[in-house]
Amino acid sequence: MASELLHRTPAASRVPLSRRPWWPLAKRTAAFAFFGLVLWLVVSQARAVAWDEVMDSIRGYPLPVLLGAAGFAMGSYAMYCSFDLLSRRYTRHTLKTREVLVATFISYAFNLNLGSLVGGLGFRFRLYSQLGLPPHVISRIFGFTMLTNWLGYMVLSGVVCLVQPIALPDDWSLGADLLRVLGGLLLAAGAGYLAMCAWSKTRSWTVYGHELRLPAFRLAALQLVLSCITWCLIAAVIYTLLQHRTDYLTVLAVLLVSAVAGLITHVPAGIGVLEAVFVTLLADQVGKSELLAALLVYRAVHYLIPLAQATVLYILFELKVKKRAPVA
Repeated sequence: MASELLHRTPAASRVPLSRRPWWPLAKRTAAFAFFGLVLWLVVSQARAVAWDEVMDSIRGYPLPVLLGAAGFAMGSYAMYCSFDLLSRRYTRHTLKTREVLVATFISYAFNLNLGSLVGGLGFRFRLYSQLGLPPHVISRIFGFTMLTNWLGYMVLSGVVCLVQPIALPDDWSLGADLLRVLGGLLLAAGAGYLAMCAWSKTRSWTVYGHELRLPAFRLAALQLVLSCITWCLIAAVIYTLLQHRTDYLTVLAVLLVSAVAGLITHVPAGIGVLEAVFVTLLADQVGKSELLAALLVYRAVHYLIPLAQATVLYILFELKVKKRAPVA
């Protein structure tokens, strides 16, 4: 009996963390704790806001500032839509460029406002399937675009952590040295992906029945460049609306932090999360009223106006599909 126990012990130690019986509860507990922290930040900050001053700040925006912010928002959408054009080269499907851009714009706008499962995945499946793509190709498109988005995020976060670590609150227990270590790890992860795409002899793997295939190095490099530009343009929207009250790298760093906070909490469009993170990290540099005014206008130009446009496009798309459908 003792020999059997000794024989089984090493095998038990190799059980993946995600399959241990206590892991689901620990994961949910951590997620709820983080959500509670963010909710507390949102409520505490909202109670201290002078909303009359916020509305005065919004009404006082010069037209050139609003046009500049809208221009950067349009640029970020254009860059994101190029992710699916890259995925066309990756999956080798033959949809027209116009069809890909329309499908991506609609899914991205709904993704930002309703979450990745509804927008990024659900709308992509609906739109691309109506355009004739099979499910396995759509899944590869979705995976490729998600990887593209977060590849640029990792590299930019790594650069910001190394070059200009953001000053976090003392109770967050993350000093500049730890941020630099984190930045180095993020850059190493991005470099590792590019190295695999350049030199790995094994180009594909099968995971749970799904094939994962590495793109060519040139395509991977384009993923990185386009994603970095997209994130930088999004930060430029907020930086423009803040009218240069703080430096651009700080705005980019806070945006990257808020993106992860919104991802963890699963709040649609990160409502309240974005504002809580920005107010917490920038309140000592920018007046709270001006900061919230900038973020509300940012939501209008980057979330709500594109969502309205995407809704109209989607209705037109469905009407066109219905018109083409054979009469029973």
